[in-house]
Amino acid sequence: MKLIDIVDKLQLKVFSNGDALKDIDVSGGYTSDLLSDVMGNAKEGQVWITLQNHNNVMAVASLNDLAAVILVKGITPEDGFLKHSIEEGVPVLGTDLESFEISGELYQLLR
Repeated sequence: MKLIDIVDKLQLKVFSNGDALKDIDVSGGYTSDLLSDVMGNAKEGQVWITLQNHNNVMAVASLNDLAAVILVKGITPEDGFLKHSIEEGVPVLGTDLESFEISGELYQLLR
């Protein structure tokens, strides 16, 4: 499924790299707030759901070639985080939902 379709259906906010959404394929999702967990277990093309909001998130997302990062609970990304996301080409999205809720919605959508 294309990332733009996920953004539309889940009504996600787009914080960065909105022009690339139509070109990005999503293979699944991964929910975790532990960077080492994501680094060791998230797969290429997955969307990472987290409340973490710092530059190391982008480093891990880029390293694992993740499709995007979804920030939960209405978290607004810091400026440095957004700058890094643009440099790495990893879209940052947002939702007011909790991790559990958006994970379930994404699962149902990709099923």
